[in-house]
Amino acid sequence: MSKKSEQAALLAFLAGAAVAAGAALLFTPKTGREVREKLGEAKEEALDKLKGCVRSAQLRSRKNGSDPLNYDGGDCWI
Repeated sequence: MSKKSEQAALLAFLAGAAVAAGAALLFTPKTGREVREKLGEAKEEALDKLKGCVRSAQLRSRKNGSDPLNYDGGDCWI
């Protein structure tokens, strides 16, 4: 499997997981306020993790002198 098809498969999996998680939250027997609060908390946690991954990739690329856009890590799972 080529690198692009692997990336596309991973992106499709993550998008499907996000949609499934959102649907599960929306179909729970909770009030709208509770669901909105939970979605907001999940969004903030995901953004914090993503920002941390970006920072670590940038630091690693500066240290190694490589291009940050070609980072082929895998240690930053959301």
